[in-house]
Amino acid sequence: MLAGLHVKNMALIREAEVEFGPGLNIMTGETGAGKSIVIGAVNIALGTGNFKDYVPKDADYALVELIFTTENPRVRELLKKQDLPFEDGEIILTRKYKGGRSTSKVNGETVPLAFVRELSGELIDIHGQHEHQSLLYAKNHLGILDSFARKETEPFLHTIREEYRSYQKAKKEWEQASATDQERTKELDFLQYEIQEIQSAALRPGEDEELESSYRIMVNGQKIMEALSEAGNLTGVGSFGGAEDEIGRAARALSAVRGYDSSLEELGNTLEDIESLIGEFNRSLSDYMDTLVFDPQALRETEERLDLINRLKSKYGNTIEEILNSLQEKEERVGLLMNYESYRESLKEKLEESSRALWSTAAELSNVRKEYAKLLAKQIRSALVDLNFLDVQFEIAFEELPEPTEEGIDAVCFQISMNPGLPLRPLGSVASGGELSRIMLAIKAVMADKDHIETLIFDEIDTGISGRTAQKVSEKMAVIAGSHQILCITHLAQIAAMADQHFIIEKKPADSKTVTNIGQLTEEESIQELARILGGAKITDAVVENAREMKEMATNIKRGYH
Repeated sequence: MLAGLHVKNMALIREAEVEFGPGLNIMTGETGAGKSIVIGAVNIALGTGNFKDYVPKDADYALVELIFTTENPRVRELLKKQDLPFEDGEIILTRKYKGGRSTSKVNGETVPLAFVRELSGELIDIHGQHEHQSLLYAKNHLGILDSFARKETEPFLHTIREEYRSYQKAKKEWEQASATDQERTKELDFLQYEIQEIQSAALRPGEDEELESSYRIMVNGQKIMEALSEAGNLTGVGSFGGAEDEIGRAARALSAVRGYDSSLEELGNTLEDIESLIGEFNRSLSDYMDTLVFDPQALRETEERLDLINRLKSKYGNTIEEILNSLQEKEERVGLLMNYESYRESLKEKLEESSRALWSTAAELSNVRKEYAKLLAKQIRSALVDLNFLDVQFEIAFEELPEPTEEGIDAVCFQISMNPGLPLRPLGSVASGGELSRIMLAIKAVMADKDHIETLIFDEIDTGISGRTAQKVSEKMAVIAGSHQILCITHLAQIAAMADQHFIIEKKPADSKTVTNIGQLTEEESIQELARILGGAKITDAVVENAREMKEMATNIKRGYH
């Protein structure tokens, strides 16, 4: 749930910190007090809004911070993928604006805004003033149905998406294989030319590395010979007076006195070993120098061979192994083109098989959806009756698509009739804005037990309703609050009376400026706020008593639900 909100330098809010609780969190206040700023701040932190028009000109920076507590395994998985800390089930989303730029952090680590949006989609669901407009579009109805039947539909959808990709791949291969004879002949000629070019090179794995090593020796032969000659002169290759001769003389000098002291024996042995090593080195050096012969013809042939290999690398692969793999693929392709009709027939069978599998799974999914559609329609109708749609009829209509998609073969449409005798018609062509808002609330109520998202925000869902309908809406929200945390901004006393926690948003003067403050109300303060909503400018004792009675009635109703 959303445990806390911290806002700094957002419009009229200089700094505000709010601790929310479980159940129904109600926010009320005068028109223009800054309720929209709170929702705007939450949207900014979640990555779905921006700081534009919110940051005061005299502020160096702006900050919004949300603190969530959750045990949602999907959240844990997302954080693990990003290697982000997650302790005690707490998540802190921070977004800061400074110097024309905004940065987002999760648990203190800077993250891309796209990840914040993905993460927030698992933490909170905001139902804004215009979100009910999404019900106007039938394409959104299928998502609601699949969410309702998630346990049954998810395995099918996973399979369908894999089968759809396989079908599209097979379809593309079939279309590519439907080339004209002229195109096939052209491709075959080109492939045979490439095969001949690679085969004629007679490449050998590792050959390029050997040639490059030989080439380095050849082009640096003079430098190598000069260095070897200098080393040989110093160690005594083929001459006297070098290191070998000097060490030999030293060994003989020491040998003459070794008999006088046994400790000289080790020194003598060491000199003899050094003399032996230098002698072995000189013989190896002499042999290497004998083999080092500069051959212009060999250098030219090596250069030409390397040029050929590098040219083939630029066309067919970065290594000889890749070039040889490319040769094998081209030979296989030639084999297919030489037996093209058989190849096309195999592709056709593959396409038909993938199509049958896709249609079969899509048909099974459609049957599951139709069963759950009956149950969902029944529950939505019941919820609509609870929201004062007394003679409502509600159905979910199906239409089969001509071709399967990643979502199957179903197009669904919510249909409603709100008056006796009138036929069922698509939701978007019948319901008004206020009615759509209540229909969305009914859907949210039905989906509450299916939805893994713990926190719901309703921003002025009471638009266009009053009286008995408002009371019904408040009771439905109390039901949802039994399994979810709800944050709700409202102008209606009936809804505000249901609050488990009641917050007031109000403007106050401070340092010759007007600022917005957010504060939690006590039980008595909540009754006074209800009286303000009920009574307007003049709050009489009768209005306060009415507010108190409303609060007591709401408490009794909630006890019945919970």
